[in-house]
Amino acid sequence: MLTTLSGRFLILTTLFVMLAEVLIFVPSVARFREDYLMSRLERAQIASLALLADEIIDPALEVELLENAEVYNVVLARDEVRNLMLSSDFEGTIAATYDLRESTSLDLIAEAMVTLVRPGNQVIRVIGDPVREAGDVIEITMPTAPMRRAMIDYGIRILFLSAIISIVAASLLFFAVRHFLVAPIRGLVDAIASYASAPEDARRVIEPAASVAELREAEVALQTMQTQLTGALRQKDRLAQLGSAVAKISHDLRNVLTTAQLFADRLETSTDPAVARMTPKLLGSIRRAVNICEGTLAFGKAEEPPPSLSHVSLATVIHDVIDGERLAAGDLDISFAEDVPAGMSIRADPEQLYRVLGNLVRNARQAIAAGPGQGEIAIRAVETAEDWRITVSDTGPGLPPRAREHLFQPFHSSGRGGTGLGLTIASDLVRGHGGRLRLVETGKSGTVFEIVLPKALVRLDAAE
Repeated sequence: MLTTLSGRFLILTTLFVMLAEVLIFVPSVARFREDYLMSRLERAQIASLALLADEIIDPALEVELLENAEVYNVVLARDEVRNLMLSSDFEGTIAATYDLRESTSLDLIAEAMVTLVRPGNQVIRVIGDPVREAGDVIEITMPTAPMRRAMIDYGIRILFLSAIISIVAASLLFFAVRHFLVAPIRGLVDAIASYASAPEDARRVIEPAASVAELREAEVALQTMQTQLTGALRQKDRLAQLGSAVAKISHDLRNVLTTAQLFADRLETSTDPAVARMTPKLLGSIRRAVNICEGTLAFGKAEEPPPSLSHVSLATVIHDVIDGERLAAGDLDISFAEDVPAGMSIRADPEQLYRVLGNLVRNARQAIAAGPGQGEIAIRAVETAEDWRITVSDTGPGLPPRAREHLFQPFHSSGRGGTGLGLTIASDLVRGHGGRLRLVETGKSGTVFEIVLPKALVRLDAAE
């Protein structure tokens, strides 16, 4: 309870109410003592009037009058003459004299506290003004024990009543605070926690609804901050997506243009009749570069553009990829193998399929070049009733553990100098076809990736 706002408020309220009751209790007890003494003076005055009516009074009646007034002696001053009206014997001496005519509020409070803390029975003298001007001064002697008992009884009643008032007031304030303060604050905290879990979601921005002016100001300030933060996060995310898109485009553009440059270099120095055969490939590489550059006009999205599906000759695409990579391999002892059924046609975007296979074959070539320096890269394809399956395997050294942990994540390369975007691009493009790209196996004997393209149209979210 001490750790909650409502609990602390309950305790503080109880303490403050009790303090207020104590501040009321002390003057109340002092006033009770004053009233008690005044009542004894009035009783004594009434007893004296009986004596004035009959100057000779029976001793038994005198004792009864004194007992009824709860005093020992009564002295009444009239016409500047001081007369002992009633008297009786008592033990002890007079301990103190109190003149109610001259007592201030502080004097009454101090005298009441002294009476409460001083035990035993003492005899005191009390002086006051007679009621209705029935004389000049009236003076009595009386015991303190009955008065002290009456004061204690009165004090207990006051404290009990104060405790009840404190509990009721504290409870009402406790529930009021919980309803008007704690509940809105808890709602504010829940809104902050909800927003923190997904700050990009504009639906989680708080809507000011508090009826308390201060809390509403806090909600308005929080709403402004959340709105600005959401906008900043969206802008930052958009810039990050833009950077990712540009990096992907630059990656593929560099690779395609590198292939085109190799063809161009060959054309400049060769008189081989094979130039006529290579010229269409050069034109195809340049056309791909142009298409990728045109993609920069729409990189407001981080995703690749949707594929333009058509029936494609898989063997033709694979042959183009291998021709480019064979040329890029140069003097390396790398062999390329194709195992594609004759006339096999698949439904895909030819440009994106080229990029997927190009990235996989290029990664395999780089792995072999960085490892043993010789090996084989094989592309195989099979067709089932539900899908087309294409595997790209190599005899390289396999993927290192770090690359396996961050497979298909951007900017996590295999440590061989790449940008770490090849597999990310390939995975995105395959997923855009409704298919999947997965690592089948990797180890010292090589690595195998598999592309699965469904024959039926599959929604992207279902594929994911």
